Amino acid sequence: MNKLSFKKLLLLMSFLSFLTIVANAQVNQNNPGRQMFRASSENKESKAKNPKKVSRNKKKQEANDRKLQKDYDKSVVRSRKRTYEIQSPEVQDRMKQNKKDYTKRDKMKKKKVKSGSKGAASKYN
Repeated sequence: MNKLSFKKLLLLMSFLSFLTIVANAQVNQNNPGRQMFRASSENKESKAKNPKKVSRNKKKQEANDRKLQKDYDKSVVRSRKRTYEIQSPEVQDRMKQNKKDYTKRDKMKKKKVKSGSKGAASKYN
């Protein structure tokens, strides 16, 4: 009796799994032509727009941030110029020479790095 119910149960399970496999195969059949010629509005995702007040406030905030950054940059330039002007002439000469030295050193360093990486760059081209 136990073997008979086990066989029936096994038969029933295999039949149900067969039905689900067939049903899934029918559902997943795609028509490639339908996807190619689908309307373009279906392919695009709709974008939610912000209210006008929000976008206007964002633009104002960005303009304010740009203005603050511009003012900051101006103040940095003024501070550097003032720092240079208050020095004695000997120190000013030394500052000029130091600037020339480190710009030359940075230029050489960049040149060295660029020439060193040429071999690696050509490896991937």
